[in-house]
Amino acid sequence: MDLARPTRRRLLQGAAVTAAAAALGPLTARSAHAAEYPPTHWIPAAPENFRVADRPNDYPIDKIVIHVTQEYFQDAVDIFQDPARQVSTHYLIASADGYIAKMLEEKDVGWHAGNRDYNNTSIGIEHEGWVDDPAWFTDVMYRQSALLTAAICTKYSIPRDRDHIIGHVEVPGSDHTDPGPNWDWGTYMKYVQEAG
Repeated sequence: MDLARPTRRRLLQGAAVTAAAAALGPLTARSAHAAEYPPTHWIPAAPENFRVADRPNDYPIDKIVIHVTQEYFQDAVDIFQDPARQVSTHYLIASADGYIAKMLEEKDVGWHAGNRDYNNTSIGIEHEGWVDDPAWFTDVMYRQSALLTAAICTKYSIPRDRDHIIGHVEVPGSDHTDPGPNWDWGTYMKYVQEAG
């Protein structure tokens, strides 16, 4: 087989295409693995209620902590925006319609778990409601929260299991009982798996 030698122009064009592909390669790879977050709305916590960080560079993000507010949605927002309270969460989800407020950047350390190590390495998701009233745990809230949890798991390569998606009650040293016995972990984890 007689192959013609490529011209200098063809070689330069090929080099330019290769360089462009190399430059776009990482972006394309990141896009392919980008997490599909549900719509969120920025309602920032008071700066006094969290620690600015550069996660996952400062600390790995390897778990998600599920909370129940024991407050109405707006009352919980007011607490997280009150500098005297010294508490915050990354996300807050409304019961009636699954509305998601983003209160902290994921890179920052929220004060939600009551355990410094867990705060450093987790994302906190609060859910409007009361642990002793299952009526607050609506299907739309479970579904929106599961979409959010699945997206966070994808972004940080967190396994979608109960060892890494835990209740506040499961944090070592916690004196909280949320999300409580009425939280339907079976349904929630099924939705998290389906969201993937």
